[in-house]
Amino acid sequence: METIELKFLLRLLGFTDYRISLTEINLGNNTKAAERNKICRQLCDRGLVECSYEVTKLKIAPPGKALLKLDQPQVPVTQNELKALKASENKKILPGETKVPIADRQAVIQGLAERGLIEVETKVKEVWLSEQGKAYLRDEYIPNKGVRPVISLELLGNYIRFIRKSFNTERNTYTESNGVSATLAKELSDLEVFQTIQSLDQELGTENYLPIFHLRQKLASVISRKQLDEILYRLQRNDQIELSSLQEVTAYTPEQIDAGIPQDIGGPLFFIVVN
Repeated sequence: METIELKFLLRLLGFTDYRISLTEINLGNNTKAAERNKICRQLCDRGLVECSYEVTKLKIAPPGKALLKLDQPQVPVTQNELKALKASENKKILPGETKVPIADRQAVIQGLAERGLIEVETKVKEVWLSEQGKAYLRDEYIPNKGVRPVISLELLGNYIRFIRKSFNTERNTYTESNGVSATLAKELSDLEVFQTIQSLDQELGTENYLPIFHLRQKLASVISRKQLDEILYRLQRNDQIELSSLQEVTAYTPEQIDAGIPQDIGGPLFFIVVN
């Protein structure tokens, strides 16, 4: 691993849940944004970090043009997808020019891109340390001999706190599995979860349409999946939030979809809307 890549990972360790907007990753005064973006994508390709992307521009691709020539009843797309295809038929456009509702816009556009119907330009929105990245830093990484130390005490501190937290988590898991009393995270109140939903929605810019997986990631260390589901149901019964299902599945990973609340009929509850 190159030193600059290690710096990137150690910077991530300094943020809550090891997750932050890419623009907040500071690799030094001489590192340009383009280089930082390249490093991020390289680490993502190796599975050490995960990213959320945002489409910045789009244009219809040849398969999309061919699809538009079909008779209307034969076109295998939704009305919102059709809007995006027609809007980008003659030139490269911004996502806002598709006239697709903002809550569905990125999902619709990314879904079309995955099917090869449009060509897109993207930028990384958020980046976080993956489970594979955590395991690598905890269990595998060893500095190469002869490499001059270049990391700061701040980055070393981030790494030490990460190792300590990993050790404490493993110790608590071991003692609980063997019936020994362990220090558990305090239970969150309904109000605290509600406030976290509002805070995440504002922080991530999801415009009152927060995917549940963001909330699970935020609270993973302090509340179980079952407890969180029960709180969300209570908040819904009290008319504080609404839970809605996912329609466009192509814009999310299987893991993100699995983080929703399963239903006996239809897809999982996936979005949280504050009333």
